[in-house]
Amino acid sequence: MEITAQMIKELRASTSAGILDCRKALTEANGDFAKAVDWLREKGMATAAKRAGRDASNGTVELYSHGGGRVGVMVEVNCETDFVARSEQFRQFAHEVALQIAASAPQYVSDSEIPESVLQHEADIAKARAIEEGKSVAVAEKATVGRVNKFKDEVCLMRQTYIRDESLTIEKLLHQVVASTGENVLIRRFARWELGEASGSQE
Repeated sequence: MEITAQMIKELRASTSAGILDCRKALTEANGDFAKAVDWLREKGMATAAKRAGRDASNGTVELYSHGGGRVGVMVEVNCETDFVARSEQFRQFAHEVALQIAASAPQYVSDSEIPESVLQHEADIAKARAIEEGKSVAVAEKATVGRVNKFKDEVCLMRQTYIRDESLTIEKLLHQVVASTGENVLIRRFARWELGEASGSQE
């Protein structure tokens, strides 16, 4: 996969690693942003990744109502200090996350929260569909992986494309805030309600 200057710029903004290190990380990860961050973290080069282990007990609970009260969102976003929690940048980030949840209706914060039974169910459906389409078992297996990853992109907040900038995911946006504030920032949990739905919470 071609490693572009834009990809390097985004990774550098998120991790504060050097240009050459970012290029190397992206090359090793075949262009996968999350894997590149992990690679830099393993090498001790990712500032944002180092901060991820620090305690984040301050923050805010952002409330948002959309569509004349038809959709409601509550999201908890954490940081390390009250100073950052009160900053305009942090509060704006929390608001943007709430907007994202209202618009895109994720079910989980990250893919690590998806129950294995749910992933297996999606994989079984994808594989059966691929075989029904006449694909060989080997091709069906590859198609299954792709479709499960697409499912994760749709239901996981951190993997979703940012509604205001399609070049970013929410994870990349969060990494930018981490790099800018110098603190560990995390989206802890959220709940989304839509008028007429029986349930819409996520914890």
